[in-house]
Amino acid sequence: MANLRDIRNRIDSIENTKQVTRAMKMVAAAKLRRAQERIFEARPYAYKLRELIGHLTDKLEDVGHPLFQQPDTDGVLLIIVTADRGLAGAFNSNVIKKAEHEIETRYTTERKQGNLYLLCVGRKGHEHFARRDYQLVGDFRNVFDGLSFGLAKKVVEAAREGFDRAIWGHVDMVYNEFKNTIAQNRIVEPLLPLPKEQFLTPVMEEEDDVPEIDDTLEVDYIFEPGAEQIMKALVPRFLNYQMWRALLESNAAEQGARMVAMDNATSNAEELRDELQLKYNRARQNAITMEILDISSGAEALGS
Repeated sequence: MANLRDIRNRIDSIENTKQVTRAMKMVAAAKLRRAQERIFEARPYAYKLRELIGHLTDKLEDVGHPLFQQPDTDGVLLIIVTADRGLAGAFNSNVIKKAEHEIETRYTTERKQGNLYLLCVGRKGHEHFARRDYQLVGDFRNVFDGLSFGLAKKVVEAAREGFDRAIWGHVDMVYNEFKNTIAQNRIVEPLLPLPKEQFLTPVMEEEDDVPEIDDTLEVDYIFEPGAEQIMKALVPRFLNYQMWRALLESNAAEQGARMVAMDNATSNAEELRDELQLKYNRARQNAITMEILDISSGAEALGS
């Protein structure tokens, strides 16, 4: 049977671990609340921006913006959003597996021909694919502690640079979308070239966030200085907000996954501590019993 001191040390160690996991759960819960608020704040602008671009595409007979046109090249860029830290359950491994599945099923030829490029936002994804000799673009590690809109602009600039130079003609984003604290949706969606289909009708994800719209009412907008000039100004902003939205969703999903993982770790620590405490009590009772037997045996020997 284990030494009483060893069991006591293990109980103390587990108790310390439980305090750490409980504190990490509380921190993750606070960060999740702030992340959700940022998502809700960004949605109205993103909806209106998409709606305006939709009106512009209807107004223009030919949308000649270069970001709607695919360059003549076989190159592909995957933007993979992971976290900078672990201890978030299967958050990182799930999105990495999703990216690897996309590569195996859709981009095997580009991978073999050396036309597949990866832009990893987050340390976990960057290090994972760097060890496997993928062609990485940029270095966006350790960025989520100070997550800002400027980061989204830098990622889009890196993606647009290769797109404009026809290094790659297609850009996809792979990230975890926040669903709730215990579940995330693994999303793969195109970033470049911009799919015209998404501007046909405004996308409203939650009815409570937007007012009701009368579909029978047609509005004829007058664009100044002109539809083409406004389109030229709005499309880059829309791209930036698409990336910003993906980063916010991933950040919220990460905090939710970490909160659940730390809650489970705390529960497991409590169960293990209770088991060890029971084992400690039994060992201590056995030790006391053995001491009493030794004393009784000694007393009998002296009496005889």
